[in-house]
Amino acid sequence: MNNYGIEEIRKIVREVLLEMQAETFPIGISNRHIHLTEEHFSILFPNESIEPLKPLKQPGEFASKQTVTLVGPKGEIKKVRILGPLRKRSQVEISKTDARNLGVQPPIRLSGHLDDAIEITIRSDAAELTIPAAIIAKRHIHLNYQDMERLNLKEGQVVSVEIFEGARRGIFNDVELRPGENFVLEMHVDTDEANGADIQPNTRGRIIRE
Repeated sequence: MNNYGIEEIRKIVREVLLEMQAETFPIGISNRHIHLTEEHFSILFPNESIEPLKPLKQPGEFASKQTVTLVGPKGEIKKVRILGPLRKRSQVEISKTDARNLGVQPPIRLSGHLDDAIEITIRSDAAELTIPAAIIAKRHIHLNYQDMERLNLKEGQVVSVEIFEGARRGIFNDVELRPGENFVLEMHVDTDEANGADIQPNTRGRIIRE
């Protein structure tokens, strides 16, 4: 094989690798956290404003300096981070393991789907409130509409994602898409799912084409 043939093969391999890389995305590990309304935040932190600690990957979202304690029939979990900005509905996102430790049974729901969220007690140094806000967040992919077009996806579609790296490679089924104008492409799983699949901070996934 002459040099021209070898260079052509190398070029093709590079193009294939770049195409494969373009179709992969990071897997973000979502630890337990809370979103609060302005009313609930004011009850728990009177005369305070929510204070950003560090930005999150999705534009405009951040982890705040304020934390609370979650209280259930069987136990409590301290130093649970509040995420900002403040929302129209309060929401507590925990894992199945957290739920067992607290002694509660939240439904698995997409963020914002709170019609059957269960009651949970949230405690700060200043106050305590019990509200129907706890869910186990369903795994999902954040992406913008350009990503949707590039990956040939449709709004409302449910996909399967392959974790092709690490010691526990596997497939997540029933992954919902959460498109938004300014979203950054990233799949979110909770800590239980991440531990089961040995997902690390640099782990990437890809959608399986049926």
